[in-house]
Amino acid sequence: MSAYNGKIFVRLFAIAFFLFLVATERSECQQSILDSTLTFTEGIIKTREALNLITQKTGFNFTYDSRLVNQERTTTMDFTQTKLSVILDSILKNDSLVYTVIDKYIIISHHEIRSSSIDTTSQNIKYITGKIVDAETSEPLPFATLALKNTGKGTVTNNNGNYGMKLTPDLLNDTLSVSYLGYTRKEIPVKEASANNLIIRMKREFISIPEIIIKTQNPQEIVARTLKAIPKNYGTSPALMTGFYREGVLKRSELQTYSEAILQIYKSAYAGTLFGDQIKVYKSRKIENTDRKDTLSIRLKAGLSTCLELDGAKNTFDFLANPSDYIYHLTDIVTYDDETAYAIEFVQHENVDLPLFQGTIYINTLDYGILNAEFEINPKYIHKMKDSFVSTNSHGFNTWPTSVKYTVSYRKMDNRYFLNHVRGDLTFSSSQKRRLFNTQFKVFFELAITETVLTNVTRFEREDLAPIHSIFSRTIKTYDAQFWGNQDFLRPEDNLLKELKNMNVKLQEFSK
Repeated sequence: MSAYNGKIFVRLFAIAFFLFLVATERSECQQSILDSTLTFTEGIIKTREALNLITQKTGFNFTYDSRLVNQERTTTMDFTQTKLSVILDSILKNDSLVYTVIDKYIIISHHEIRSSSIDTTSQNIKYITGKIVDAETSEPLPFATLALKNTGKGTVTNNNGNYGMKLTPDLLNDTLSVSYLGYTRKEIPVKEASANNLIIRMKREFISIPEIIIKTQNPQEIVARTLKAIPKNYGTSPALMTGFYREGVLKRSELQTYSEAILQIYKSAYAGTLFGDQIKVYKSRKIENTDRKDTLSIRLKAGLSTCLELDGAKNTFDFLANPSDYIYHLTDIVTYDDETAYAIEFVQHENVDLPLFQGTIYINTLDYGILNAEFEINPKYIHKMKDSFVSTNSHGFNTWPTSVKYTVSYRKMDNRYFLNHVRGDLTFSSSQKRRLFNTQFKVFFELAITETVLTNVTRFEREDLAPIHSIFSRTIKTYDAQFWGNQDFLRPEDNLLKELKNMNVKLQEFSK
């Protein structure tokens, strides 16, 4: 990566990295660490100490569900030129465990599906489904927020406006609140919303604001107040979040890879702490649709960490942190949840010769909380970002980004804002030498927060942490058709569902 592009990357922190691979040249060279021979003469020690010794000698960290490994159990650490895989079998004493090497992590998991500490029993669970649409046009409303008024439980609609939510009996007396920018909030008793395939029609609300009022508002001052209000709006205490994550790659509109997971996120305070966010992966599954006949495949790298980085209230959005590089226009004031929000469009100054962002941010007019941001890398300069996105170019191919778009939204609960939804949609073109036509890839990743808890929040143990900077799809070994249990997830969009059916994948959740 050139120094110039390196500087750009520092500015545009919320960038996903992508690894391009020639399918016929796949290699598991890192797996050789498990075949390397090591010598230890420490004698009887605890399992935790044994794993730490291996990390010190190899440079590879371990990640696993803490219930899989009894760290306090004693083991004998006497080996002479013994394969690491054999050493691990000996000290862990569990035939059902397998080891996977991803970057500088050795992942310990069950042979079939990783252990989950989330209760996935489906007894007495009510699954409600439906669609959010515009009341006049019947057009679907993508990424609308659905939330239970009396809990931290919620979800968002997918790109087709479809939603699904699983409810335990104690939640059936709650109220479902539906919110969308520019529309009147709608509240429905859960019992009335419990019919499947319910169509919820949202009414657009127009605010009559004299143009003179909009013109007299200073968008730069609004941005400054927004930054100043972050500690008050987003809190100085941590939160424990449950989230649904998915990512996928389409080549010429055909699905190549599709991965999903239930995450638990330790969301550190937005002010007054040096701690960062953490992620555990409780359950995950993937579908592969690549084979050795493919001349080029693509993998998303660091999708999990990018979702955290895109929390622009914590990792300040570039278009807020560097106002001197941007031009702001207050274009509208819209309604949201019985309040109003400034719609501020931004674009980089013409004299700034860097690939910066352009888009719209919505800011609450009362407390200056960020409600939503929709932005993309300026198409005029996106060609300069090639080295920041493509970490490995396949031999004989030239690959570059053509579009990079993000959306981030927040949910307000009890006068405090929480991360609600993150989505990235990116397209790439790849050309092979002496070939006339390009191949287009579409990549997406998405995080929807389905529950937020503020009590008894503690940081995760190091061994429980997901390798968030790695290629997530490579950490998953299996596909489970009966997967989510009582956990919430986003329904695949219509085009994805069609592709999954074309791949003869049985999605048990959508078989009805």
